Amino acid sequence: MSRQTDHQSVDWVGRAADQWRRERPDVDVLPMEVLGRISGARALTLDQVTAFLAAHDLQPGEFDVLATLRRSGDPYQLTPTALYESLMVSSGGMTSRIDKLEKRGLVERLPHPTDRRGTLVGLTPQGFNKIDDMLPAYTAMQASLMPDLSAEERETLSRLLGKIITGLQANGDT
Repeated sequence: MSRQTDHQSVDWVGRAADQWRRERPDVDVLPMEVLGRISGARALTLDQVTAFLAAHDLQPGEFDVLATLRRSGDPYQLTPTALYESLMVSSGGMTSRIDKLEKRGLVERLPHPTDRRGTLVGLTPQGFNKIDDMLPAYTAMQASLMPDLSAEERETLSRLLGKIITGLQANGDT
């Protein structure tokens, strides 16, 4: 049984789901539709986010490091392990990001205060200012990518996506 939709012609996910419903009414395609929308939203926003960061002379991974250090709170320092675990990247990938940011004077490696073999990665004043100065424009740009959602709808969507992520992590699917 096909359902009537109010999808716009640009909604390829909705069209595909409607076609599956018509062809295979015995199969619940809603999960495919939900995950298709998540993937589609990511694809449609990624270029704009990347362009915004490039205008601020940052790659997405570099922004993630600066943002993670900034939101960690004073003294804005973490171990490289805490950084790569927080950002779900390999240790080699994190080392490359840190190296690039360090060369640009945005982060610095510091001796760990309690582990002579360890290091901390910390924001420099320049790195702190960069992330703090660009954060309001970054979140405004992200909000502009969701103009049809109210604040309440954004909160609901965030909560529901959080449930998906938590469930996947609990099941070991990530």
